[in-house]
Amino acid sequence: MNSGTKLRVARSSDQPMSTQFTSAVPQFTVPDVVQTAEYYRDVLGFQIAGYWDGESASMEPSEPPVFGIVWRDKVEIFFSRADDSPVRTGRARFALDAYIRITGVDELATELRERGADIIDGPVDRIYNERELVVRDCNGLVLCFGEEIRQCSGESSG
Repeated sequence: MNSGTKLRVARSSDQPMSTQFTSAVPQFTVPDVVQTAEYYRDVLGFQIAGYWDGESASMEPSEPPVFGIVWRDKVEIFFSRADDSPVRTGRARFALDAYIRITGVDELATELRERGADIIDGPVDRIYNERELVVRDCNGLVLCFGEEIRQCSGESSG
């Protein structure tokens, strides 16, 4: 691919569909579900939806939960407890664990800096028409928050 080529993701189709994908939810295996959910709440600005201990759901688990959910706006992230296994972070160089499309990436960067997030890159404009902010969470997982860069006319390219 030459440097003048831009990657584009097709986001619509002229074909009628009976099946439509509506979202994807990252699910991370972590050593401590509560600690991770609280980090996402306190540092990344998510809300805690709840925990599952294997028998019941609660907001304040009495036993270490095996599963938890956090959310922010329309994005959810699931956490499963690792039983004697490390968090999987063996990714290729420059690879991410999750890419989350947002609006307001510069505002998010300011918010996360104030909350003490580990920002490892950005916000920065990419050649593929996204402005991105890359952060590392409390388990070493790498999340990228990306916002489509609007064209000069103010219209979306997607």
